[in-house]
Amino acid sequence: MSSTPTTTTSSDPLRAEDLTEVFRRAERRDQATHLVGTEQEKFGLYMDPQDPAGPRPVGYEAHVLPVLQAFIDEFGWRPAADRGPGGEIIALERDGASITLEPGGQFELSGKPLPHVHATCGEFTQHYRELHSVSQRLGLAWLATGFHPFATREEIQWMPKGRYRVMRDFLPTRGSRGLDMMLRTCTVQANFDFASEQQCGERLRMAMGVSGLSTAIFANSPYREGEDRGFASLRSDNWTDVDNARCGIWPWAFEPGFCYERYVEWALDVPMFLIRRDGAYLPVHLPFRIYMKDGYTAPDGTHHRAQRGDWDIHLSTLFPEIRLKPYLEVRGCDSVSSAFVCALPAMWKGLLYDADATAAAWELVAGLDFPARLALWQECRQHAMRSPRVHALCVRLMAIARAGLERQDVRDSKGRTEARFLDGLELLVQSGRSPADLAREALGASPGRGAAARRAFARHFHFAGAGGEPSADPDA
Repeated sequence: MSSTPTTTTSSDPLRAEDLTEVFRRAERRDQATHLVGTEQEKFGLYMDPQDPAGPRPVGYEAHVLPVLQAFIDEFGWRPAADRGPGGEIIALERDGASITLEPGGQFELSGKPLPHVHATCGEFTQHYRELHSVSQRLGLAWLATGFHPFATREEIQWMPKGRYRVMRDFLPTRGSRGLDMMLRTCTVQANFDFASEQQCGERLRMAMGVSGLSTAIFANSPYREGEDRGFASLRSDNWTDVDNARCGIWPWAFEPGFCYERYVEWALDVPMFLIRRDGAYLPVHLPFRIYMKDGYTAPDGTHHRAQRGDWDIHLSTLFPEIRLKPYLEVRGCDSVSSAFVCALPAMWKGLLYDADATAAAWELVAGLDFPARLALWQECRQHAMRSPRVHALCVRLMAIARAGLERQDVRDSKGRTEARFLDGLELLVQSGRSPADLAREALGASPGRGAAARRAFARHFHFAGAGGEPSADPDA
């Protein structure tokens, strides 16, 4: 789950033209200036060798705060303006990047938008080294997987963030798995630019169409509470009952004649989470269309009118598989280890930033009607590469992405194109496996929740810190 903005962008009154202007202002007409931003979340564990129960999920005061403080003291990160209800540090900033906390203590790097994947992977290598060095001495491990493999919801501590209190109360009224989404899921995402309304629509349509295949390629969450539950991506399955008004894939994305107004019309009818006033988060659950027309009167009698910053926040609380903000955000993938994390922005850059690749990828799924799209998405999250149809489509998609990157021909200091980041993942896909299959091969169907199983999960899904072999640098 990507965090909502830490501050509203404007307290100016919201006008009708502002609804689409946020996208028009974001257009980058010169495609040579299109950037790549990558985000990754990790679960934290305290690896207490004296605890007979084995590793346990991290808490804020005892574990997460010392990591944040070390990043400030040792690596030049600064506390962000957004604080917890008691003034707690809950986010860091440095040189256009940020570190934030998801509700259950998931540690997220939101990388700086950068010109190519060589740079963004170098950024993740630096993040890995910083997180690994700090966490090792604190006895913490960080796991990269899409769904927490052993912890129950009750074992996970909530982070001190005001907006999460609002979401914690509201999401259970919308679906049965909202709290699991908040506490027990992790993802890796990437963000991309567009030059025009037409290009935005073409890229959104293709990305929405093949998003299920991306889920299958990066599927890495077969376990819940110590048992294989029969899904390659339990994280993706969890999203099917969070809040169906704001999640999933949408028929209008595949219709001809995309315009920003179509996305806005959908967003206006989605119930809001909150607004922010004077540093406090106020629960407001009206459809944004009604809020914009009538405003909202708080219990203390204060009447609030829609501001431009409210719209920015609302756009960040919509959770379709491909989200339109001032950039396109691809959201359908499980968090994966350092061996594969740079493959996510590389694959999508190959598909999105080369027109021939965008067209070829769309042709893989162009003939499906909407029920067939939903069926493919289900097949991808459940079976991933074990489905012959999904496997064949994913092999072709990876080849298209590689060709797109080779044509872009962005080389590093050693003369390598960005296609090199696909090498390991492409071999895995060609073998008919996803990261979920590697986990099953290593851990079996029923590892359980005991101390030995917890340590085994920590070793297999290890990203950084204690409890596993040092990971290869993402940029190795």
